[in-house]
Amino acid sequence: MKTRYILFIVAAGILSACNKNLEIAPLSKVTPDKYLLEESQLAAYAIKQYEGFPTFGYFDGDVHTDVAARRAYDVKYTPGQWKVAQSGGAWSFTSIFQCNYFLETVTPRFAEGKITGNTNNIKHYIGEMYFLRAWAYFDKLMGLGDFPIIKTTLPDDKKILTAACKRMPQTEVARFILSDLDSAILLMGNTAPSGGKNRLSKNCALLLKSRVALYEGTFLKYFKGTAFVPNGPEWPGKTKDYNASYNFQSGSIEGEISFFLTQAMEASKAVADAITLVNNTMAAGTQTSNQDFAVASEANPYCRMFSATDLSSFSEVLLWRDYDRGLGISNGIANNVQAAHNWGFTRGYVDRFLMANGLPIYAPGSGYAGDDSIQLIREKRDGRLWLFLAQPGQINILQPSSLGTHATPVVGYPDILNLIGNHDQVTGYMSRKGNVYDGAQLGNGTGDIGSIVFKGTEAFFNYMEACYEKTGAVDGVAKAYWEAIRKRAGVDIDFQKTIAATDLTQEAKNDWGVYSAGVMVDKVLYNIRRERSCELIGEGMRNMDLKRWRAMDQMSTTPYFVEGFKLWGPMKNWYKASTLTYNIGDKSTVSDPAISPYLRIYQKTPSVLAYTGYKWTMAHYYSSIAMQHFLITSENNDINTSPIYQNPGWPTEANRGAIGF
Repeated sequence: MKTRYILFIVAAGILSACNKNLEIAPLSKVTPDKYLLEESQLAAYAIKQYEGFPTFGYFDGDVHTDVAARRAYDVKYTPGQWKVAQSGGAWSFTSIFQCNYFLETVTPRFAEGKITGNTNNIKHYIGEMYFLRAWAYFDKLMGLGDFPIIKTTLPDDKKILTAACKRMPQTEVARFILSDLDSAILLMGNTAPSGGKNRLSKNCALLLKSRVALYEGTFLKYFKGTAFVPNGPEWPGKTKDYNASYNFQSGSIEGEISFFLTQAMEASKAVADAITLVNNTMAAGTQTSNQDFAVASEANPYCRMFSATDLSSFSEVLLWRDYDRGLGISNGIANNVQAAHNWGFTRGYVDRFLMANGLPIYAPGSGYAGDDSIQLIREKRDGRLWLFLAQPGQINILQPSSLGTHATPVVGYPDILNLIGNHDQVTGYMSRKGNVYDGAQLGNGTGDIGSIVFKGTEAFFNYMEACYEKTGAVDGVAKAYWEAIRKRAGVDIDFQKTIAATDLTQEAKNDWGVYSAGVMVDKVLYNIRRERSCELIGEGMRNMDLKRWRAMDQMSTTPYFVEGFKLWGPMKNWYKASTLTYNIGDKSTVSDPAISPYLRIYQKTPSVLAYTGYKWTMAHYYSSIAMQHFLITSENNDINTSPIYQNPGWPTEANRGAIGF
């Protein structure tokens, strides 16, 4: 197991560095002619590309949204400050080039019988590269929308390279991604030839297919009638001859939406039906003492799925990163989880979790005990919040070790005032997801906790949402998935009771997922979105979801204030009164209680641009394209001659914010 992971992280350097433009020297000039001729070489080449996968071992992947925040604000919420760059950015082809080189080299060799090794294994590694090209293109789809579709390596010829920069409509990009994933599904097995769950499998490809299809289907639905989708009003693609007569393959945008949602349903069901949910052995509130809670948490398979050193036995885990301290491959996951370095849950996130009886906290009869303390907040709540929201006094370590130089025996009061480095618990709400009770894991970067890359549970939510978006109903399959998730969470499985008790005006105060295109969605869809966010705590899905839902429009007119815990109540007594200073300019340490009883992390000092709240502009749903790329594909530096067009709302001038700001 451990030696397999070396391939994942430190594969031999078979590729030279490539610049991020299309002017890349053909790889054949730097790679031996006899390379990629036998099975192990294919495996090594493919595993090198895994380095681009994000992982959620630190569980801070949802920061800069409505569910989690860092000390520093994100400039995309201060229109005018996120600016067009001179160079770099999302317009790059390095990963795509590496995939194309492999596929155009290996595929014909394999067809001609020139690659030695096990045939099924060779097919699997070719399938991995189709997956990896799809992964690279999905990144471009989310960041830029329309993007060139390039399937081969190109000669170092400016005319050819410039022509290749023609941006294909995002619907075509999404279909190309699905096509690559279909190839991966066809070629890969359910189990990798080597490496087990440390390598990609057919189910990983099916999961990504469901994610991509759901992304595109919902994006098209909520951006329909705007410049952000092909053939929408003022779509910039129409300014170029090569896109001027574009027609959807399904005949209409409605047809495209239906196509992608259907693809999402089919692929997600295949994954969801192939896995078994890991058992949660802790009913919310049953372990009353800190000692009992710690012991039960460590023994709980659901908790252990996020903190074990070996994740291979967890059915939900489809792909994970393995570490080995003995081989010098380690991480600081355990230390970072316990320290909650520089991030925390928001009030809006904590409030959206249901009570164990399935009622929202504001509903009559919910039994909500209030938020004057973390203990009260966790009482009788959704088991996921009960398990993963840290409470001062909880035991952090059950197995002490001299190696745990950064270990703390118990959870302390949140250090909201520490401005040195990344050691503050910025919102007061600290996460325990991934918490490790072994002190030996808590050195500075000396742990070997496994880290999940793909978790099959996502498929449950992809199906539920795609089904409702396509049909307007929760079918029997979606119902079964939803009930299974709630049962595992320790929440009453009657989601209809939750829907009936939901007040969208209450939810809209802190949950951006209530909105699409500035309008509240219906209560069923909102509760599907709520369930998704509560289950996927910190797993890096929220930014993607908010974008495809078009869930930030309302902040164009109504600023949003990021809030943490209820500082101005009994919890203020955790701190010396003299340290809680406000209304003294840049010397303020906390926000004014007259503004809100909840800590407003960006509304402390007026010099902070986010002091007046998070705001939004439509242009920020996409990144801009840096000026360098227009200039190098133009004639005589006349950017109007470039085949590239800028994204909606962004200027073609460096160091300028979105148009209108």
